[in-house]
Amino acid sequence: MTDPITASALFQTAYESRYTWDKNFPGYSADVQLVQGSEVYTGTIGVNRDLSVEVIGIADEQVQEGIYTQLRDIVTHRQYSSFEQSHGQHEFTLGETDETGAVQVLVKGDSMGSNYKIRGKEICQVSRVMGRMAFVINTHESFDTGSGYIASRYDAVFRNSKTNEVSSILKFEDTYEKFGDYYLMTKQVVQECEDGVSVDGASDIEAETSVASGSVARMTTEFSYSNIKLLKPVVV
Repeated sequence: MTDPITASALFQTAYESRYTWDKNFPGYSADVQLVQGSEVYTGTIGVNRDLSVEVIGIADEQVQEGIYTQLRDIVTHRQYSSFEQSHGQHEFTLGETDETGAVQVLVKGDSMGSNYKIRGKEICQVSRVMGRMAFVINTHESFDTGSGYIASRYDAVFRNSKTNEVSSILKFEDTYEKFGDYYLMTKQVVQECEDGVSVDGASDIEAETSVASGSVARMTTEFSYSNIKLLKPVVV
């Protein structure tokens, strides 16, 4: 097989191995608590059947927006989209294989300049450029639901795409539990970090990994979801 076909098949297998909610997903409600330093905020959230999101009862608008953004990110990763819908117009080629056995997959035709790394049947790295912002997300641990994997420990390094200066480093640890037929997030711990290492002379990928691993935690935000209840299915 040629490289494009091999790369496409490799990426499609990893893409389709992700855990997503099915068409019968009913939505759910939950109580939310956000802890950041000495500050504690509580409220309620709803993820509806149509995957729209609601956050209620948070007095601080910025905190409420932060919770909303986090929930939208969860929905984006759990929402089902076929490989053809998402990547049917893209061309894939194989890049290098790193020391861990992860294979780089380069994408042509993607407006965000996305590139990936695949290890086994999982996407373990996403690299994108969006205007002046570039970011690399490395997944270090994932959770096997039995019907797809969910990244559970990962980090994101954001850079200015013009100057290559690191603007933000975030480390995530996510916890999921099963409710009915669906896995839902019950906790997310986010560490905002400072760059604590030098990466002169390293490749781009080595640099991103070194920056994240050598960073120093500056602030921790903890999202906790409790009293989670699936919504009643719509009777047609």
